[in-house]
Amino acid sequence: MVKAPSRLHPLIEPVVTAMGYELVGIEYAGQGHRRILRLYIDSPTGVTLGDCGRVSHQVSGVLEVEDPIPGPYLLEVSSPGLDRTLFGVRDFERFAGRKIQVKLSPLPMGMTPQAAEDPLAGRRKIVGVLQGVQGGNIVVEEEGHVWVLSLDRVEKANLIPDI
Repeated sequence: MVKAPSRLHPLIEPVVTAMGYELVGIEYAGQGHRRILRLYIDSPTGVTLGDCGRVSHQVSGVLEVEDPIPGPYLLEVSSPGLDRTLFGVRDFERFAGRKIQVKLSPLPMGMTPQAAEDPLAGRRKIVGVLQGVQGGNIVVEEEGHVWVLSLDRVEKANLIPDI
């Protein structure tokens, strides 16, 4: 999963929650001067561009005072969208029964799928129906085959919209 440094969540979530929104997740990506801190917010009635602007303004103030990220970055606030990124166990439980796409991190350098006893045979992308969570694993049914995937190997997971 795309994750932000753990120190950001406790700084940002209280601000977003106090404004009446849910902090769905935080992404932090990029290199050099092209770094982006992306917040995903939601509410029972949805999220407008104005909502994103208000949250951005409030969070910017906290980040400016606390300065948790050295160097320049761009702050973006967005709704999770139809292809919502799943950020953790809570999301995987919440969206059981929905179709998802999972991108897995590669096996460690030098480790072959056979040596790792990897039933995926080196595959890194699974598209199927999320069955739920079991321990530290997510369960995805893909074309009649049930995959049990370690959350540690999930690099990114997204809902696939029902259109």
